[in-house]
This record gives sequence, C-alpha cells and structure tokens, in this order.
Amino acid sequence: MPIKNVMEDFVEGNMKDVLHMYPECCRCHACRDDIMSIALNHLEPKYVSTEKGGVFAKLVALDPMEKVVIIQEIAKAVQIVAKSPRHPEEEKILPDSTDVKKKK
Repeated sequence: MPIKNVMEDFVEGNMKDVLHMYPECCRCHACRDDIMSIALNHLEPKYVSTEKGGVFAKLVALDPMEKVVIIQEIAKAVQIVAKSPRHPEEEKILPDSTDVKKKK
C-alpha cells in the first residue's frame, strides 16, 4: 500500500453533510477542491502505509471529538470559499442545479 493521508478521505466523506448546511456555496469541482485544500491545511495529517494503519486511523476518526474538529474545519473552509470563489458568479453550481451552470 502506498503512503496515504487518510485525512483526505475523512474530509471528503464529511463534505456533503457540511455543504448541505451552506446552500449558497458553489458545488463545482474547483470550489470543492478549494474547500478540501483549505480544510486539510488546517487539520493534522494522518499518514498510513499499511491496511492495518488505515483501519486504525479510521477508528481514531470515529471519535466524536475528532469528527467535530474535521467538520469545523470544513465549515470554515466553506465560508472562505463561498465569500471568494475563484470563478464568476454565473459559473456557480448550486445544490438544485444538478451540476449545470446557473445563469442569473
């Protein structure tokens, strides 16, 4: 197994729930990547190199306090990206747009 930061999986796994709380935030790939990058830069990485290490890291992530910290960092990142997306407003993808560009 190659070295992997399993925190990426934890952030990605919780993003949908956090984004649900922010309907005004764009869901395009660039914005989602920005949200993940910002959140990951503020979370402690969890690197593993074996399947056993991956399972242990996932057990640690089930700790309620660890999950709260992950969700808080995602929420902060969502707020940052929602305020300053890297694209024009007309390219914004909202939850009800089914990945089709919204036109205003």
